[in-house]
Amino acid sequence: MYSLNYKVTTSTCDANGNLKLYSALQMMQDCSEMWIDSEPACKQFLQEHAIAQLLASRQVEIVRVPHFKEDLTVTTSIFEVKPMFGFRNTFIYDAQGKICYKSWSMGAFVHRETGRLTRIDQEVLSQCLIEARLPMDYQDRRIIVPEGETTRFPAVTVMKNDIDYNRHMNNANYIRIAEELLPDEYQFKNMRVEFKMPSKLGQQLLPEMVMEGSSIYVTLRIGDEVSTILEFKE
Repeated sequence: MYSLNYKVTTSTCDANGNLKLYSALQMMQDCSEMWIDSEPACKQFLQEHAIAQLLASRQVEIVRVPHFKEDLTVTTSIFEVKPMFGFRNTFIYDAQGKICYKSWSMGAFVHRETGRLTRIDQEVLSQCLIEARLPMDYQDRRIIVPEGETTRFPAVTVMKNDIDYNRHMNNANYIRIAEELLPDEYQFKNMRVEFKMPSKLGQQLLPEMVMEGSSIYVTLRIGDEVSTILEFKE
């Protein structure tokens, strides 16, 4: 298990002094990315073969939203690994060790130049620390948007500050864009996101929303292609 310590600061809070989900996701991503430093064999293989770890899906359970100046610990661990995919838990705890966020995600190993899925040698994978899957309500990584009335919103342009070192829009920004579309009074406790196609600088994301009961589905399209699907549940 790999961990990082954080404090809820001004820039990570919303207008009420609560940690933004966008900021919590950035903490999770940072911890997941830094995890590679604890796996030297895997790190070396990825570097030598120009392979990146790209997020394919994530589910987050919000247990309690931390407040301004709280101390947090983010942990991440692998519970399953395959030649082209890895599965991990990333949890956020408060100063008393109580859980604030539960998350599991699936990542894909992709060649940096071609963008194609790439296999990791079994010998390398066998050296990775595999830990027990942490308890949470595991849901399907694939999101099926129900049929219903669709609300469409103005296009959102992918800006320079949205891009990370993999040269496409950082994963947390998709959630940030989708949250802006949710009704002000809507409070959700569970979020799923499925990434289908990365968005690049200057592209136009076309948001669509479908509501079913207490669930809201947001689809971000690039032209006729689906880039990302998100589900929010109360």
